[in-house]
Amino acid sequence: MYTLVYDGTFEGLLTAVFEIYDRKLFHVKLIKGEWRSSAMFEEVLQVITDERRATRVLKGLRKKLSAAGIQRLYIAHMAEMDNEENAIVGFIRYVFDTDVNIEEDYGNKYVMRLSEILKMVRREKHRMEAFIRFRKLKDGIYYAAVEPDFNVLPLLIRHFKNRYTDQKWIIYDIKRRYGIHYDLHDTQYITLDFSEVNKSSEVENIFTDDEQVYQQLWKSYFTNVNIVARKNTKLHLRHIPKRYWRHLTEKI
Repeated sequence: MYTLVYDGTFEGLLTAVFEIYDRKLFHVKLIKGEWRSSAMFEEVLQVITDERRATRVLKGLRKKLSAAGIQRLYIAHMAEMDNEENAIVGFIRYVFDTDVNIEEDYGNKYVMRLSEILKMVRREKHRMEAFIRFRKLKDGIYYAAVEPDFNVLPLLIRHFKNRYTDQKWIIYDIKRRYGIHYDLHDTQYITLDFSEVNKSSEVENIFTDDEQVYQQLWKSYFTNVNIVARKNTKLHLRHIPKRYWRHLTEKI
């Protein structure tokens, strides 16, 4: 058994696949970061991300997968699900070791697992599109904080860019400490330093004076449209799990 350690990037994963075929490795395990093992019969290999090798693997995949298949593969990796690298590598190896297109071969465990990961990621994407709540900052930018289960921020760009074309906005993933900023023309990835904003009073001071009024109106709207006789807490929690409530204006 060989353990391949890579840096967690998509290019790093593709480089690892190159190493597997270049070294003719069969039983392998792929992990992120640093690895220390005392296993007597296990050999650890550090994968150094190589753009040239990653590109060669990607070109090979494009010959055997559709454009949608390549996109699904990238999204599955971008989900950053623990211990799923090996399912993705297994899928890639199945692609290269089979003469026909395997994208719909759900009898294969790796194809099936990739499909399951994609469903979870897409569900989270749709929830973020529905649950994101913006607050207006004093500089005119609309800001929203999120904590998605998966790394779906890049998948949200098209939706919010099309929906809020005439507004500057930031969607920030506080769990992964990066965000997307739209400046009326383009989007870019950013990081923010919150170290100097600690007290709740300091947080409120960064928003416009009428932001609190709009939030109260939003809460009143949800209170007034609620029909007590039709309250179904179980159904409500299924559609809006509690882990999202922290960033929903109507739940704060």
